[in-house]
Amino acid sequence: MEHRPEMALQQAVDGWVEQKRKYTKTGEAASYIPELQEADSNALGIVIIGSDGTKITSGDTNTPFSIQSISKVFSFIVACMQHGVSRVLKRVDVEPTGEPFNSLAHLEVKKAEKPLNPMVNTGAITVTSMLEGDTPEEKLEGLFGLYESIIGRPPKIIRNVYESEKETAHRNRAIGYMLLEMGVLASDLDVTLDAYFKQCAMEVYPEDLAKLGLVLANDGVDHLAGKEVIPKEIARLAKVLMVTCGMYDASGKFAAEVGVPAKSGVAGGIMAAVPPQVKKEHVPFTDGCGIGLYGPALDEQGNSVAGIQLLRHLSERWDWSIF
Repeated sequence: MEHRPEMALQQAVDGWVEQKRKYTKTGEAASYIPELQEADSNALGIVIIGSDGTKITSGDTNTPFSIQSISKVFSFIVACMQHGVSRVLKRVDVEPTGEPFNSLAHLEVKKAEKPLNPMVNTGAITVTSMLEGDTPEEKLEGLFGLYESIIGRPPKIIRNVYESEKETAHRNRAIGYMLLEMGVLASDLDVTLDAYFKQCAMEVYPEDLAKLGLVLANDGVDHLAGKEVIPKEIARLAKVLMVTCGMYDASGKFAAEVGVPAKSGVAGGIMAAVPPQVKKEHVPFTDGCGIGLYGPALDEQGNSVAGIQLLRHLSERWDWSIF
């Protein structure tokens, strides 16, 4: 893009961010992990990075936050890279649940033989148990290595978020014991849970999420580095899961109204991957883009309430829906 069109894009996004900031008043920061409740619920920021290197940064983008459930996309990817897709899918399915992210209902009531998908806690904990390694640190080596290759720096765990999550994780421990009883965990429960808490407490900025989303938008190719970092088959499967399960029990509505693969986290982050759309020459980012968004005021489903409003507006204005 030339400099003038990029300036016009920047001005437009700046205006839309401020326009949608009012929706932060309708949500509140997550409270079930005490440390997350300290976030500024009025914050809203977005970074968009195109395949051609165009970058739009607007709003509150300099505040670090924990990646939380967005990490589930990449733990699934790494598990598939380490063991193969078919082996991972023997322990976790790819079906939407229609239930809250921390629900046990599909295991208790529906008598499922394995977690229904890797984007809910039951499936994500199962996937983490499959990561190679005998200690939490060893299990996270492959995951953190993938992050570093994309975002360009070693990942850092936000220690107080990790400690807060660990101290209040009674439901996740209950999930772990049920998974242990079902026989789907691939490694020690305590090691698995500790690795899971740490993967969720990794520090990110919106720009990091945009870089990660851009790689997925391009089927695993890092255009900025000029190399494939995720096999195409695995990147595409991850995007399918993001569309069907990535926004918790609001995934169907998000797919209908926004129409791009996305994953949210309860710290207020959203990562979205907008694939190349060569037939839509009248809109920006036709070569695809990654989006990183931060807005810690959440709706009832645990998604950034202002963030969803902003993504819906961008999708409508720039015709991003993949459907």
